[in-house]
Amino acid sequence: MFVLITGGCKNGKSRIAEKILTAYDVPNMPRFYVATMEPFGSEAAEAIARHRKIREGKNFTTIEKYTDISEIKLPQDSGVLLECICNLCANEMFSANEKSPVPKIIRGIETLINYTEIFVAVTNQVGSDGVKYSPETMAYIKQMGLLNNRLAELADVVIEAVFGIPVLLKGDLPKCLC
Repeated sequence: MFVLITGGCKNGKSRIAEKILTAYDVPNMPRFYVATMEPFGSEAAEAIARHRKIREGKNFTTIEKYTDISEIKLPQDSGVLLECICNLCANEMFSANEKSPVPKIIRGIETLINYTEIFVAVTNQVGSDGVKYSPETMAYIKQMGLLNNRLAELADVVIEAVFGIPVLLKGDLPKCLC
């Protein structure tokens, strides 16, 4: 099962995603947290530390992978939480100089899904503020729009986090959120 969590900044996406994966009851299923935030600067370091603290005691093995997620090797029937698609797209575009990273990211996600019992991905809604940005940022927003549209098509379940409340957009709401 593929669950996509979207929403605005600081709206509870991570909490919802972690709740889904930790509640998914398959005995001895290894759980992996694929972290895509590159530790650039103090703000990123604080966010990484906050997320690590939140994950404590939840039996996640963290894999830090900023680009090329198709290279990740997982045991069959794993549980995976990938956070976050936005960071991954930015890393591919600006660190790896991939101008159109959508096909590469989709291939990577499809590769990971082949190893999973459940795959939960967190993304953000970008570009809805209607503001014109630099050409590089506008290119990123376009790629994120294409990427989020394709991921929503692929996902079995799509949930939007609105003020910490999971709002179902596609599929069936996981029982742990009911």
